Amino acid sequence: MSFGGQTPTIIVLKEGTDSSQGKGQVISNINACLAVQATIRSTLGPYGGDLLLVDSNGRTTITNDGATVMKLLDIVHPAARILVDIARSQDAEVGDGTTSVVVLAGEILKEVKDHVDQGVSSQTIMKGLRRASAIAVNKIKEIAVNTKDGNKRETLSKLAATAMSSKLIKRNSEFFTKMVVDAVFSLDQDDLNEKLIGIKKVPGGALQDSLFVNGVAFKKTFSYAGFEQQPKSFKNPKIVCLNVELELKSEKDNAEVRVEQVSEYQAVVDAEWQIIFNKMEALYKTGAKVVLSKLPIGDLATQYFADRDIFCAGRVSSDDLDRVIQAAGGSIQSTCSDIKPEHLGTCERFSERQIGGERFNFFEGCPQAKTCTLVLRGGAEQFIAEVERSLHDAIMIVKRAIKNNSIVAGGGACEMEVSAYLHSYADRNIPHKQQAIIKCFAKALEVIPRQLCDNAGFDATDILNKLRVEHRRGNIWAGVDFVNEGVANNLERFVWEPSLVKINAIQAAVEASCLILSVDETIKNEESQAQQAPQRGLPPGAAQRALRGRGRGMPRR
Repeated sequence: MSFGGQTPTIIVLKEGTDSSQGKGQVISNINACLAVQATIRSTLGPYGGDLLLVDSNGRTTITNDGATVMKLLDIVHPAARILVDIARSQDAEVGDGTTSVVVLAGEILKEVKDHVDQGVSSQTIMKGLRRASAIAVNKIKEIAVNTKDGNKRETLSKLAATAMSSKLIKRNSEFFTKMVVDAVFSLDQDDLNEKLIGIKKVPGGALQDSLFVNGVAFKKTFSYAGFEQQPKSFKNPKIVCLNVELELKSEKDNAEVRVEQVSEYQAVVDAEWQIIFNKMEALYKTGAKVVLSKLPIGDLATQYFADRDIFCAGRVSSDDLDRVIQAAGGSIQSTCSDIKPEHLGTCERFSERQIGGERFNFFEGCPQAKTCTLVLRGGAEQFIAEVERSLHDAIMIVKRAIKNNSIVAGGGACEMEVSAYLHSYADRNIPHKQQAIIKCFAKALEVIPRQLCDNAGFDATDILNKLRVEHRRGNIWAGVDFVNEGVANNLERFVWEPSLVKINAIQAAVEASCLILSVDETIKNEESQAQQAPQRGLPPGAAQRALRGRGRGMPRR
C-alpha cells in the first residue's frame, strides 16, 4: 500500500499484534492501578474492613493483609501487577505496611495524572518524584526517635501492638504481643531467622487457648501398630534425628534372584531382616530415648522400639526436624552405624499431649533453644489463618525493630509531617516545574490519614484540617485519634511504628510509580491473546483449540 508515491508502509510486527502507545497508554496504566487501589484501600487501619476472597476452587480467605489480598486478586493487567510486586517486597523486607504502600503508590499516580494529561514529560514527573522521595526519607530519618535499650521489651511490645491494631486480633493484642516478643527473643539474636518460629494451627477452642512453647511442638506423625505401647513422656531424654528409612521394603518388580536351593532363598530373606535389625540395634545402643526420622519408620521398627521403651516418629517434616536440631542440639544422621554422643540432642521434658482434636509431641526446656512454637487456637480455619498472618506481621516488625532502634508515630502523624515539610520546601527551594510534582507527592501522602478517617467513619476533611493546623504549629506527632474521633499526640499514645516501615513504603511506592509512568507502549502478540481468551469471556477451551490448531499447520483466520 502506498500514499501518492511515498515509501510503502512496512509491517514489522506479526499480523494481529495489539500495540498501544503514547499518553493514552500511560493514562490507561494509571487507571488500572487506581482500580486496584480502590479495591484494597478500605482495608487500611484499625477500623478497616476485611475482604472475602474466593478462588477458582471455592476456597475462601478472609483477610485485610495487603500482601495476601494482592496475591489472591490474580491481577491480569501487566502494569497493575507492579503493585503486587511492591506489596510482596514490603512484606518480605519489613512485614507490615503492605496496604499502605499500594494505597500510596495509587495516590501518587492519581495526583500526577493531570500533569500527564496536560502533556508534561514523564521524565520530568519521575525526576520530581524521586527528588521528593529523597527529601521525604531524609525528613523521616531526621524526626525519628531513637528508643533506649533499657526498656527494649516494652518498646517492642508497643510496636507489635500497633502492628496488630488493624488486625482481627486487636482485642487480644495484649495476650499476643507478649507471645510475639517472647518468640523473637527466643531466636538466635545474630541472624533472627523468623522461619525458626513454628506456627501450628489447631481448630477449636478460644484465642486465649493459644500456646507459646519455648522449644518445639509438632503434630503426631503417621504411626504403625505398636505405637500405643511406646512411652509418651520422658525427662532428660537423648534424642537422635535421622534421615534413614527403618522399614522393610518389598522387592522391585523387575528384580531377579537365582537360587538353586531353598536355604539360599532363606539366606536372602534373612539378610534383608538382618540389615534392618542391625540398624535398630545400633540406635538402641546409643542410649537415645526419642528417635525421629524424615523417612518412614515401619511397624517392625515401631514394635522393636516399643519393647525397649523408646519413642519413635517417622515422616517428620524437614522444617520440624531442623527446629528440633536448633533447640535440642545434635545433628541429622544419614546412617545408623557411627552415631557418637555429640550427635545426640537432649531436652528437659519430652511429652505427647492432646490439643483440641490433635495429638502433639512437645520438646521443652531445651538447652540451646534458638527456636519456639506458637500453637494457635480459634473457631474457624479462616480465622486462625488470619491470626497467623497477623502474627507474621508483628513478628517481622519486632525483628526489624531489634536491628533498627528508630521509631515514628503512626496514625498518619509521620505522613502529615513529611507532607507539610515538602509543601514548604517546594515553595522555598524549587522554582521550576518540579515544584508542582513535589507538591503532588506531598498531597498524595495525605491519603493515609484521610483513608484512616474514612474507614473509621470520621469526618476526614475536618480531621485533616485540624492535622494541618497542628503540624504548622510544630506538633510533629499529631495524628488521628481513633478513641475520641479527633487529633492527638500519637507518640505519647504509644502508637508507634519502626521508621523503616515508612521509609521502605515511600521508596517502593515511588519506584513503582516511576516504573508505571515510564511505560508508554505495550505490545501483545496474538499467542498471548489466545492464552488469555478464557479471561476475556471466550468459552473454556477456545484458546487451547486456537493454539492446537496453529500447531497442526492450520491457516490463520
